[in-house]
Amino acid sequence: MTSIEEHKKKIKEHFEELEDAIMEGVEKKPVTIGFHCSACSIQFLEFYLHLTNKIPIGKVVKHDWFKRPKPEQKKEPLVERKLQVDFPKKQEIYNLIYDLEEERNILMYGKPVEKQIKKVLEIFFKLREIFKELFKNEGVEI
Repeated sequence: MTSIEEHKKKIKEHFEELEDAIMEGVEKKPVTIGFHCSACSIQFLEFYLHLTNKIPIGKVVKHDWFKRPKPEQKKEPLVERKLQVDFPKKQEIYNLIYDLEEERNILMYGKPVEKQIKKVLEIFFKLREIFKELFKNEGVEI
């Protein structure tokens, strides 16, 4: 079970690891960047949903729920089946996480080029700004 303080602690750790990887050089740390951008983005979402009481504190959000649905797909997207909630900027956030998760696998398991690594960071920073605004509206700073 992740409390509000634990969420903040985990987000801080992800930020520190990302800062270190960026300082060392993104081309040297694609796995670190892929992992921490993905994990922190999910941490943002889970924290926000806990903070706003959209999901109970014991509920965990998983990154693998964010497989982009195919246009011909008849079932609801997996994340919609797992998280039946509504919140501000939901579709924008989900689309960015879909983008991030697609690139994450390349960073973690493939042979990424610097452009792909920077794309993941760009997506992550967009998500961070959206969540900063949402958290600010709830009286919380990250």
